[in-house]
Amino acid sequence: MNPKPDTQNIKVLHIDSNNPILWNQLEEAGFENHADYKSSKEEIEAKIAGYNGIVIRSRFDIDKPFLDAATNLQFIARVGAGLESIDCEYAESKGIHLIAAPEGNRNAVGEQALGMVLSLFNNLNRADRQIRDGHWIREGNRGHELDGKTVGIIGYGNMGKSFAKKLRGFDVEVLCYDIQPMVGDANAKQVSLEELQQKADVLSLHTPWTPETNKMVNADFINAFAKPFWLVNTARGKSVVTQDIADALKSGKVLGAALDVLEYEKLSFEHLFTDGGIPEAFQYLLDSDNVLLSPHIAGWTFESHERLAQVIVDKIKAVYFGNAESEKQLPDVTGVGGFFFKSDNPAELKDWYKKHLGLNTDDYGCTFWWKDKTGNDASTQWSPFAADTTYFAPSEKQFMQNFRVHDLDGLLAKLKEEGVTIVDEPQAYDYGKFGWIIDPEGNKIELWEPNDRAFL
Repeated sequence: MNPKPDTQNIKVLHIDSNNPILWNQLEEAGFENHADYKSSKEEIEAKIAGYNGIVIRSRFDIDKPFLDAATNLQFIARVGAGLESIDCEYAESKGIHLIAAPEGNRNAVGEQALGMVLSLFNNLNRADRQIRDGHWIREGNRGHELDGKTVGIIGYGNMGKSFAKKLRGFDVEVLCYDIQPMVGDANAKQVSLEELQQKADVLSLHTPWTPETNKMVNADFINAFAKPFWLVNTARGKSVVTQDIADALKSGKVLGAALDVLEYEKLSFEHLFTDGGIPEAFQYLLDSDNVLLSPHIAGWTFESHERLAQVIVDKIKAVYFGNAESEKQLPDVTGVGGFFFKSDNPAELKDWYKKHLGLNTDDYGCTFWWKDKTGNDASTQWSPFAADTTYFAPSEKQFMQNFRVHDLDGLLAKLKEEGVTIVDEPQAYDYGKFGWIIDPEGNKIELWEPNDRAFL
């Protein structure tokens, strides 16, 4: 595909309404927009060959027959977080760009997940209903505090990270489990699923729908938890077996459930039961005081509506015009983070530097604060270590370098492919993520990705 085509020849079919930002900015960029919000899938399929791009939300699946009919399709843009309604492998085999916007509504999802937890813990919805019915019940609505609990997050991508960030103000331990390695950060410690199930008081799901996550939360999964726990699901309804959750609520293994998504959802999200029959397990949820339900709105805010559209239009334009930000790649190493060296007597040495050179030393040495060229706070660390320290191992050198980097996980993955020796597993702390490598002469190098809390 020509990276800078005449976009007036690029016809885009919008089959769901979205924020006007998307339509207007595509039009300004020269794309030819068409809308069809009512036709059936079969009617859309009959004319899709005339289009180069399609913008969807969730009206129907895009499967192999549809893709075979879409002989001129260059991109599919879904205004949402996931692509599970698309046969992605088949689309990619045809060279079709797949575009989604998980970053567009991650903040909204994180906020709702936190709100749901707090509502469950404090019986807010039940108390509200009782007061409206004329009942003033205090003892029966005594709540729990989130502080001191362990929150487990399964799925640590955009949504999981957003929820963990919202938990910063609480005195909680946050654990995350993900099939991808090295996704933990200062907000959540990555652990095995078994460790999460042993420790969690709260479980929050932030996974996409895949064959692996389908019916993941079943009786065996629930019973593997060491303690009774609260469940929050703002991810995908089909990941949770409703009957097994109802049974766990009855037994007390699940203390309460906040479900923004349901096993019974239709793809269009517009209704649940067309035949009027309500499954017994779901009726139990409807009747339960310790269950909080919402109609798949965790990412459905006014702000995310606009943000999703902006992310999508930016990504469509990047397909055709390139992305100035991505073309201007940041360097792997953004500066020297510190100088660490061995000392016979670190305490006396720090006192000497403080007395004679005025260094403001503490237990860690001295931190030099400065501003980078964009005006952001930055620091460089000077640290003497004891002569017998094992922190420099396996290097036997008397010093260790520390470099600031902008993407530790990406850099470590690249270095691994290049055959560079990586020492130990990355670690995350309040002030950032750390990884360690060895250069050809045996020098240990610490790589530090500061987070935004490092300079608060």
